[in-house]
Amino acid sequence: MIVAGLVAAGWLLATGQAGTFDGLFLFLTALLTVAVFALYVAYAVRRAMAEAAKPAEAPQPAKAAAAVKTPAAKPAPAPATRS
Repeated sequence: MIVAGLVAAGWLLATGQAGTFDGLFLFLTALLTVAVFALYVAYAVRRAMAEAAKPAEAPQPAKAAAAVKTPAAKPAPAPATRS
């Protein structure tokens, strides 16, 4: 889409159609499309580079997962008293 938008904008300039009222808006629309897709590609590349730069986490051994403390059992309720 980026290349196609740039080619369309170049074609509009080369043929002189960008000088007309309708051609100017078509030219600006083509450049806007290029800008939107270029920003998305830049965002995707930056996000992928950030993910690749993170150090790989070592998997936890099975003993560490089993060592997680379980909550204590509830104490028995106190017996009811009559007055």
